[in-house]
Amino acid sequence: QLQLVESGGGLVQPGGSLRLSCAASGFTSDYYAIGWFRQAPGKEREGVSCISSNGGSTNYADSVKGRFTISRDNAKNTVYLQMNSLKPEDTAIYYCAAARVPVGSLQRMCVMKTLIQYWGQGTQVTVSS
Repeated sequence: QLQLVESGGGLVQPGGSLRLSCAASGFTSDYYAIGWFRQAPGKEREGVSCISSNGGSTNYADSVKGRFTISRDNAKNTVYLQMNSLKPEDTAIYYCAAARVPVGSLQRMCVMKTLIQYWGQGTQVTVSS
């Protein structure tokens, strides 16, 4: 059973930055693509960014391209989401998730939550002045 724990959320002013971390435990996460999803109040959970198991491929939602960067350190079993130029509309609970999918399915993983096998508990990100 893979367990995922998010950290790094908080309150930040518009234009600010945060770095989220997703620590995996249970067994090695090397075989799993990892994604970040978010859910704002009253809205559906949406994919933000996904990264392949070896870190060689990434996918981003149009709304965060150029502002967010996903990366992973498999030696530490940790995936990061660097969020810059944050906007109030980025306010949401951010979840990391894992799926054992091939690189060719990475974009589909980010769009279709049905591919996800494991979810973390989430971390709140609030962007407000």
